[in-house]
Amino acid sequence: MAEAPSHPRMAHRQLAKHGGAQDDAPGKGGIFRDSASGRLTMSETSPPHPSALQLFLIFSRIGLTSFGGGLSGWLLREFVEDRHWMSEEEFLNGLAISQALPGVNVKNMAIWIGYRLCGRWGAIAGFTGIIVPPAILIILIAVGFTTLERFDITHLALDGAAAAAIGLSLSMGLTAARRVPRRLVPLLVMVATFVAVGVLRLPLVWVVLGLGAFSVALAYARL
Repeated sequence: MAEAPSHPRMAHRQLAKHGGAQDDAPGKGGIFRDSASGRLTMSETSPPHPSALQLFLIFSRIGLTSFGGGLSGWLLREFVEDRHWMSEEEFLNGLAISQALPGVNVKNMAIWIGYRLCGRWGAIAGFTGIIVPPAILIILIAVGFTTLERFDITHLALDGAAAAAIGLSLSMGLTAARRVPRRLVPLLVMVATFVAVGVLRLPLVWVVLGLGAFSVALAYARL
């Protein structure tokens, strides 16, 4: 199966070769689906230009309504599946970078998406949108939680939110796993990372430095 190129001009040429079909209505931004690989790719025409204010409002809405975590899944649905502002490959590349960097993954992801779509003002909008409004809401909830925690419905609501977050995280993990190259060494690296972190409980920083460096060196050697 041919890999979908990340460069828009190369993607355009490959789509012409394989007979790709446009995945969205005209005017919604240059996202096409390659009929050969099934991947969403970005064309060089009609690039998306969301404003910083628009990004701030989107990230604020996601942060305020995503109780219990699973934000990566919400971001994937919002920017890739619904709005078609970036390809799935671009999103997963940003997710990998965000997870490897220090700090909260979703905060790193918001900065990366914002910068990708709207430059430095987009990065600022993504960061403030995903952090500030939810932080204000959490403070307000914390003030009233001592009153609400005596009701059983409060604990049931929190349990439901946690279950939904686990489902979203699992969905995001499966989506990322589908994009791992179907070769022996990348699959072994994926399994080794899962065993090291999930089973052996090894420190994440050493796992990332070790297996991450090995993966980067392997990918570079294959260029």
